[in-house]
Amino acid sequence: MAITGDVLDQLSRRCAVVLPHLDERQRRLVLAAEARMLGHGGVRAVARVAGVSETTVRAGVFELEAGDEPLSGGRVRRPGGGRKRVEDPAVVDALLALVEPEERGDPMSPLRWTTKSLRHLAEQLTRQGHPVSPSTVRRLLRAAGFSLQANSKTLEGKQHPDRDAQFRYLHDQVVEHQKAGEPVISVDAKKKEMLGQLPNPGREWRPKGDPVQVEDHSFFTGPQGETAIPYGVYDVTADAGWVNVGVDHDTSAFAVASIRRWWQARGQIDYPSATRLLVTADAGGSNSYRYRAWKADLAVLAADTGLAITVCHFPPGTSKWNKIEHRLFSQITMNWRGRPLTSHEVVVKTISSTRTRRGLRVEAHLDTRDYPVGIAVSKARIDALPIESHTVHGTWNYTIHPTHPDGAPTASTADVPDRAATLALLAHPRLTGLSTAELDTLAALLAPAQAARWEQRRYQERGGPRRHAPGAHGRPLLSPKDHVLLTVVHLRQVCSQRLLADMLEVNPATVGAAVTDVRHLLHEQNITIEPTTLRFTRAEQVMAYARTGEFDDGRPALPWALSDPALTGMSRADLAALIDQVSVRQAAAVERRRHQQRGRQRLPGTRGGVFPQKITDSERVLAAVLHHRKVATGRVLAELFGVSHRTIGNAFLDVRPILEEDGIQLPPAPVKFRTAEQLLASVAPADEAATPTG
Repeated sequence: MAITGDVLDQLSRRCAVVLPHLDERQRRLVLAAEARMLGHGGVRAVARVAGVSETTVRAGVFELEAGDEPLSGGRVRRPGGGRKRVEDPAVVDALLALVEPEERGDPMSPLRWTTKSLRHLAEQLTRQGHPVSPSTVRRLLRAAGFSLQANSKTLEGKQHPDRDAQFRYLHDQVVEHQKAGEPVISVDAKKKEMLGQLPNPGREWRPKGDPVQVEDHSFFTGPQGETAIPYGVYDVTADAGWVNVGVDHDTSAFAVASIRRWWQARGQIDYPSATRLLVTADAGGSNSYRYRAWKADLAVLAADTGLAITVCHFPPGTSKWNKIEHRLFSQITMNWRGRPLTSHEVVVKTISSTRTRRGLRVEAHLDTRDYPVGIAVSKARIDALPIESHTVHGTWNYTIHPTHPDGAPTASTADVPDRAATLALLAHPRLTGLSTAELDTLAALLAPAQAARWEQRRYQERGGPRRHAPGAHGRPLLSPKDHVLLTVVHLRQVCSQRLLADMLEVNPATVGAAVTDVRHLLHEQNITIEPTTLRFTRAEQVMAYARTGEFDDGRPALPWALSDPALTGMSRADLAALIDQVSVRQAAAVERRRHQQRGRQRLPGTRGGVFPQKITDSERVLAAVLHHRKVATGRVLAELFGVSHRTIGNAFLDVRPILEEDGIQLPPAPVKFRTAEQLLASVAPADEAATPTG
């Protein structure tokens, strides 16, 4: 008999009311009972109405017909169902050998160099004859005390022996300044941030299915993309942050400018009676204890504010202990998580909105000024600063006073060397050998090639063409015309590259790169810069000669006492004639020997010849004459001339063949002096009185 629609409707209503309150076995038995009451076709009808498989209903029917007793203990299924659990100890041993190859003595483990995921471990155990599933591997690992572990950043490398002592000294300095009511700040530069629709780690609440769209590869922005450089100043006592967001470079000048802006905006207001300032910083970066520019700019800040600035650096490799890292920078990172930094305004406002429940407040400002790289500070200027090194590791701990101990004012902004004025002095015709018009013409001639070389270098650094039009931002310290000037001065061998760098207070590498580029361009144009006979070793000499045309290198023209006829065996006039006869050929012999040592011609513009020799060609001839006559030992002559014993020996070896070739015989001296004092004492006083002064 067919099952009517009314019966099916009643069955449907009963199932909707009862089934949600039953477990798996109870549902199966209830549906089976309904099917048996419906008779033929009841299994299919019940399965369709309840939305279950016919096999499930049929299994319930079989259970009812079998008349089994109810399961004890409220069980739903009979004991023994499902796959058997792995109990073989060999499986556990094989698994531990895979996840701990070093500890288990298996350096050739097949999974040592790959990901030890559950799937990989299960596949490898199956190959070894232990078929298991990934879920079983998870259960066995958890039973053995394993869990998923990330890397732990705890290895600090080799620790400095003064590490702990520096931490204690820094803590004592902080406590002492805080008790005295003096400001204590922690400073550092945060990671440079690229601007644009770039991914930022983290997540934030948004409508479901509507994430912020960002670029899938951040490196497409290239090195010319806009950046933000946050330099933070954290007031340890007030728990307040101040961030200077730069747009150029993270230099020492930028670091000190950030501290200056904090002092002007907050420091002098929060600490109106302060006379000292304690700065805690890490050992590297723009505020490194090795950088002269950092200390020189701090000295200017101390002079302008009247504060005695004490700086305590953390030991190398311990910057994470700096307060600003975990009290300010970490909060900023959490505040902009999951949010692309599309502009400088977004960066500044996001930093300014950083708050904590403990009361941290942050103020941020944009700094659009240029801070060019390559600036250096001369040793002479740094030595003149009132920097007092502390008795405890003075390299890391020092105080910069606003005035010298004698009350003299220290450096100020006006005392910083004027680079433009120095370049104007170097361009004087006395130093370049060219008139102003000739130098300008040479610079104009080389300008197109210089621009092409510059653009080619930038193209290689970018890895492609420009993405932005060239602008005023990021201009180098020295212009192409300045490069030509420095190259001309260097090729004329007026002074060394290092001296030029010190005079201009730029990095020596900047001068070296400029000379290298322009030197090749001059060679391509077949332009030769003739060297001069002048040799300067100090900036004062260069400046004085450019201004007055006078030059005094402080060296005697010829050791007058050593040219005494009693020592040389000839009159001073004959000695001068001999020197004129021999010195040029002797210099040629020296250059020939050096050419053999180099194995090639001297490169144009190299350092050779720029530095004045410790002994002139005339003095070499005189030393060779005295050595040939055996007036004194080689060591005595070396002491008198202020050179090494080897230099005297080389001079004798260079001059002797020339004397033999010309047939010049020098009779031996009657006395051989063993000390310099004996030799000088033998010189007649009358001759000493006639010693020339020029």
